[in-house]
Amino acid sequence: MGFIRLPGEPEVEVVLRRSARARRLSLRVSGVDGRVTLTMPRFAPEREARSFAAEKAGWIRDRLAEQAPFVLADLGAEIPVEGVARRIEAAGVRRITLEEQALLVPEGASRVPARIGAFLREMARVRLSEASARHARALGRPHGRITLRDTRSRWGSCSHEGNLMYSWRLILAPQAVLDYVAAHEVAHIAHMDHSPRFWATCAKLCPGHEASRRWLRLQGAALHRYGFKG
Repeated sequence: MGFIRLPGEPEVEVVLRRSARARRLSLRVSGVDGRVTLTMPRFAPEREARSFAAEKAGWIRDRLAEQAPFVLADLGAEIPVEGVARRIEAAGVRRITLEEQALLVPEGASRVPARIGAFLREMARVRLSEASARHARALGRPHGRITLRDTRSRWGSCSHEGNLMYSWRLILAPQAVLDYVAAHEVAHIAHMDHSPRFWATCAKLCPGHEASRRWLRLQGAALHRYGFKG
């Protein structure tokens, strides 16, 4: 793996990735972190990749400009919680408190982003546990243990033992989206595939799930632009 740096303001770093399966040069700009990757056939000359990246520099910068900026979950910032924008404010509260349009933090609290992250992860655990249990009851099949991670490639998964994994960032999405992902993974307890039977089960557990699937496809990547370290 190598790198190409495209000159300009700012300079853009392009990651070079060789692949035995690649038949041509291709570019990808990650919607999660803005990483630019140029995939090339295993034996293609690097000069071709450099020339290709230079030709596509305008396209790369346009894609990067379309991405939403990074937001640190600190005082004064606005982040979505259950799909509703909440402003992070200091207040005379003893613990982090969720209100209709605000997320209140005790005055003088340190490491606010980390505290907000811990609060949201626990909130996600409660909501996802509740949704998983409800859908499992409707399915008539028990689920295994539930774990939360900060995954970038998938919103959830289900093992053959019925153990469920979810991205805790689902707590940032609308409630219907979180509920759909829980239904989707619980449906995998009965059908470990994406066959018509699986989708029929998913639709039974979560009627109208198509809108939530579309929301994740179009807006899900933006949930990763919120930072909780500091």
